[in-house]
Amino acid sequence: MEQTLKEKMLERGSEATETTAAGATATAIPPVKDLDERIEAALRAADDKKAVNSIVLDLQKVADFTSFFMITSGTNTRQVQAISDGIADELRNIKVRPTRVEGYNTAEWILMDYGDIIIHIFEQKAREFYDLERLWRDARRVPIQS
Repeated sequence: MEQTLKEKMLERGSEATETTAAGATATAIPPVKDLDERIEAALRAADDKKAVNSIVLDLQKVADFTSFFMITSGTNTRQVQAISDGIADELRNIKVRPTRVEGYNTAEWILMDYGDIIIHIFEQKAREFYDLERLWRDARRVPIQS
């Protein structure tokens, strides 16, 4: 039985805090294994297609239209399309389909909307230009295990 991302987050309860060496309190960040299986599948698929600089941003506390962004890059438009195809295939295998996909034909920036997860696949120059990481700098960056 598939559990929703929100249910998984509620099961974990409030996030643990830890004290740094300087005495400041920091929120413990859950490893990617605690994330939704859709994000894990998308990360695996992107990695299989040799995507570069994949990150996951937790937007739950800074946005109300989605919970997570996954951002990744390809070195050229063909690779960007291949990454998108790989992610779509992998997620389709677990019975998940996007509500919409934009930018596939030009492949400079493909946006795959899965509701509470939005996947951005950029060609490297476009990623530098749009710089979503800077625009969403208040979002928590989730560490990804290799």
